[in-house]
Amino acid sequence: MTTSPTGPELSGPLFGAGEPPISSLPVREGPSFESLDPRTGDVVGVHAIHSAEEVEAAVERSRLAAIWWRDIGFEGRKEFLLQWRSVITRRLAQLSQLVHLETGKPHGDAQLEIGLAIDHVNWAAKNAKKVLGATSVSSGVFAINHASSVRYNPLGVVGVIGPWNYPVFTPLGSITYALAAGNGVVFKPSEYTPGVGRWLVDTFTEVVGGRPVLQLVTGYGETGAALCRAGVDKVAFTGSANTGKRVMAACAENLVPVVIEAGGKDSVIVDEDADLAAAAEGALWSGMSNAGQTCIGAERVYVHRAVFEPFMAELLEQARTVTAHAANDSLIGPITMPSQLEVIQRHIDDAIAKGGRVVLGGAGAVGERFVQPTIITHVPEDSAAITEETFGPTLVVNPVDDMDEAVQLTNATEYGLAGSVYGKRRAVSIAERVRSGMTSINAVAMFAGVPSLPFGGVGQSGFGRIHGPDGLREFTYAKAITRQRFKPLLNLTSMQRDEATDKNAALLINLLYGGRKTLR
Repeated sequence: MTTSPTGPELSGPLFGAGEPPISSLPVREGPSFESLDPRTGDVVGVHAIHSAEEVEAAVERSRLAAIWWRDIGFEGRKEFLLQWRSVITRRLAQLSQLVHLETGKPHGDAQLEIGLAIDHVNWAAKNAKKVLGATSVSSGVFAINHASSVRYNPLGVVGVIGPWNYPVFTPLGSITYALAAGNGVVFKPSEYTPGVGRWLVDTFTEVVGGRPVLQLVTGYGETGAALCRAGVDKVAFTGSANTGKRVMAACAENLVPVVIEAGGKDSVIVDEDADLAAAAEGALWSGMSNAGQTCIGAERVYVHRAVFEPFMAELLEQARTVTAHAANDSLIGPITMPSQLEVIQRHIDDAIAKGGRVVLGGAGAVGERFVQPTIITHVPEDSAAITEETFGPTLVVNPVDDMDEAVQLTNATEYGLAGSVYGKRRAVSIAERVRSGMTSINAVAMFAGVPSLPFGGVGQSGFGRIHGPDGLREFTYAKAITRQRFKPLLNLTSMQRDEATDKNAALLINLLYGGRKTLR
C-alpha cells in the first residue's frame, strides 16, 4: 500500500474479518490525533496532523501527477476509475467495517453508502467524455464562416473537504467527478473519519501505480484552512453552514472558487391521498437512519389534517421497534460527533417547553453516546426544532390544513437542500413549489442514488452542484474555440473596414432583427 504525503500515518485495527490490516507501519513523527469508535470510545487509528507546509507539498505533488492524469485523456482515466470501482467493490466488507468503526453506523448502512458511491464512480468514468468533450455549436450570422466548439478543461488540482456522516459517498461525489474531469485531488477527510479517507486514497493510488494524483491530508480545521490557501484551483466542501462560511473566507483570499454543500432542514409533505404506510416508512427512515445525521434527512413532517391521526398511528407502529444501542443488531448507531448531543437535547427541550407533544422518546432520549428515536407533534414553528438543523434521530410532525400551508411552512426556512412529497393528484405540483435543490416523490432521498442528477441546495444549504453532468462541469472551465473555415463576406474585424462594409452590416442587422412583433 502507499503511504501518506509525509510517510505512513495509520495504525490500529482497521480491517474486517478475514482482511489484512490497511497499514501496520508506525505513525510518522510529528503531531498526531486519534480516531475513535463512537460506540465505545476505543481508538480506531492514529493519524498525522499535517502542517500548512505539508499540505502545500501535497498539492504540488498532485499538480505534477495531474499532468499525466490529464494527458492520458478520457479513455485512460475511465480505465483507471473503473479499476478503482472494482477494487472498492471487491473490498466492500473491509471498507464497510472501517466505516462502521469510525462512524458507528450499522454495517448494512455502511454497505448501502458504499454501494451508492460505487455507482457514481461508474457513471462519472463512463460519461465524462460525452459531457466534457468537444462539442460543436452554432456560430451565428456574424461568424458563419467559422466552426465553433466548446470543451471543458480540468482546473488543475481540486481540494475536497469531506464530512464524517457519509465518509465514502459524500466525498466521492466530488473526488470521483473531479478525477473524471482530469484534475488532481487533495482530500482532507473529517477528523472523525480519517481512516476511511486513508483507505480511499490508498486504493486509488494502488490502482494508478503509486502516482500521487489523489493525495491525503489529515488534521483539524487548521489543516482544512491550509488546504484552502495551498494553491488549489477549487475547493469542494461538505459540512455545516458556519464552517462553510469559514471555508469561503479562506478561499476568498486568493479568489479560489468553492462548491458548498451545507446543512438542511428538510421536510416530508404528506397529502390526504398519500399511501400512509409508505409515507410513514419513508419519513421514519429518512429521519432516523444514520441516527438522523443526514443532511438530506427529514427533520420536519407536514401532514394534511384529514389524515394526520391515521398517519401518526402508522408512524408510531413502525417506530415501536427502532432503538439505538451498542449491539450489532441496532438499527441506528451512536451520535458520531459528541458535541451534537447538546444540540439535540436543546431542540427537544425547546419543543416540549413551547407546547410540543411527545409521542415517542423525549427529554430522556439523549444518552452519553446514543439518542433514542424521538417524535414530537404540534410543535410551534418558532421552536429551535423547526428553525435549526438538529442532526439527530428526531422528527417534528405537524398537521396542516392544506398543501398550500405545507409548502409555505416547508419554504419558511433559511435552508433549501432537499425533501419529499407523498401524494397522488397534486404531488408533482407540490414538489415543484418547494424551494430546494432536490425533491423525491413517494420516496425519500432517491435523487442521491441517481448518478445523472445534480446534487446540491440553495440558501444556507449552499451552492454549486456535484453528481451528474453538472457535477462534472463543476470541476472544469469552459474553453471556447473558433476556427475560420473561409474568408468572411463582410470583414468587420479589420482596420481596413470601410463605410460600405458598415452600411452593409447595418442593413444585415435590420433585416435579421428589425422586425416588430405585434403586441397583445
